[in-house]
Amino acid sequence: MTKMSSKGQVVIPAEMRKGLHEGDKLIIIRNDKQLIMKKATDMDKNLAEDIEFAKRTEEAWRSYDKGEFKSMGSKDFLKLLERW
Repeated sequence: MTKMSSKGQVVIPAEMRKGLHEGDKLIIIRNDKQLIMKKATDMDKNLAEDIEFAKRTEEAWRSYDKGEFKSMGSKDFLKLLERW
């Protein structure tokens, strides 16, 4: 367990820092109410695509929460897809 300082700094407990070294770059991803931290060097070559996908997903959820999505039955949805 840890806590955030008034400056937004968080101490990573020693037992959780295995494999991390001073100066390592870390990526923090927000997933709903979770924060996921990964070493930048451990991310695969599709990192830019993954981050873009995460941003689009987060934007879509915000729109959904605002009620900006249409609700329709499965038959209507399939008809809409056929038009594409």
